[in-house]
Amino acid sequence: MDWWTLDHKYIWHPFTQHALDTEIIAIKKGKGALLYDVDGNEYIDAIASWWTNAFGHANPTIANAIKQQVDELEHVIFAGFTHQPAVVLAENLVNILPNHQAKVFFSDNGSTAVEVALKMAIQYWYNRGKKKNKILCFENAYHGDTFGAMSVGKSTFFTPFYDNLFEVIQLPLPNENNLSDILSKVNQCTENETIAAFIFEPLILGSAGMKMYEAKYLDKIIATCKVNNILCIADEVMTGFGRTGKHFACDYLEHQPDIFCLSKAITGGFLPLGITSCTINIYNAFLSSDRMKTLFHGHSYTANPIVCAAANASIKLLQENQSTIKMLVDWQSELKNQLKEFSIVSNLRQLGTIVAFEIAQNDDGYFSTVKEQFYKESLKSGVLLRPLGNTIYIFPPYVISKNQLEKVYRTIISILEKI
Repeated sequence: MDWWTLDHKYIWHPFTQHALDTEIIAIKKGKGALLYDVDGNEYIDAIASWWTNAFGHANPTIANAIKQQVDELEHVIFAGFTHQPAVVLAENLVNILPNHQAKVFFSDNGSTAVEVALKMAIQYWYNRGKKKNKILCFENAYHGDTFGAMSVGKSTFFTPFYDNLFEVIQLPLPNENNLSDILSKVNQCTENETIAAFIFEPLILGSAGMKMYEAKYLDKIIATCKVNNILCIADEVMTGFGRTGKHFACDYLEHQPDIFCLSKAITGGFLPLGITSCTINIYNAFLSSDRMKTLFHGHSYTANPIVCAAANASIKLLQENQSTIKMLVDWQSELKNQLKEFSIVSNLRQLGTIVAFEIAQNDDGYFSTVKEQFYKESLKSGVLLRPLGNTIYIFPPYVISKNQLEKVYRTIISILEKI
């Protein structure tokens, strides 16, 4: 089968300019941290397939859970019905999430998890008789591609839609020098009492270039929001399920959010799932004899049993593989020191299992030519890297071997030596 020709004829790929990005690789199978194309070439998946794959491709534990569920129940409407995989998943999540999360709402992906969270926050105040509909967010944040998510992201990707997005108030990423100004801005913004919520990617802004910041500064902002009756939404779509070295990035915080958005690694990279969880206080604002106070949001495949079975297996693996995750954190910490000798490497940093740095050239930003060079050269060496402009990052599945990770670093070093 000529996969490439058929792909070129019929498929429109995401984040792809097909007039320029003509090389498409047909993958036939995966195993552990490796992907294999139709010609038998292997690639180390050093970005966990867009940050989704946690425990390796074709992981047998998750695969078997899916196979068993397929023979039992494939799907059922989730309005007025329930099923064991969803109930077990909700309990599993509540047991590991911080801050007394009490209720779990199912959707399909990270963007929809964020949409639900924003609607939940705004309607929370509406149901309580208050018009609070503005959102605080960080500059350069990315929360997904649906309209609410775009509004609180305001990426350059979304320029054609700016006139269609709702108003937000942006805050710079906090540091020692600007924290007091940020807290003052939050206090000033709340004087007219129209701020419904503050949404944030905790400790690391992913698509913005793996920008990392300290928990102590986020703690101060959350505390200030709580004093001002602003709900806090943690977008842990990328950071959840062990990526930062703990179950969730918010586990590093003293002050906790009211709402969590989860996706990506929740199913170990097997199937799409979005989760929005909340405290009982938020849920109670929707309980009423007035049906108009219902959260009118739903998806056809909400809480699909097969997906829930995959997520339950993935959470079990998360709890069983804490030593594996710690080992990966240590390997990354050790190996990243090799990059310090290169003068063009700047802002080398690590958070848990994630390592990132910038190539210091006069070619910054998402459309940097460094991106294409690194992407193509690494593939030639059998390593899948997908730089964010001039930001290079390593975000592997937890099951990657040390030899495989060392090859990733050797590949990066060989490319750096050519720049």
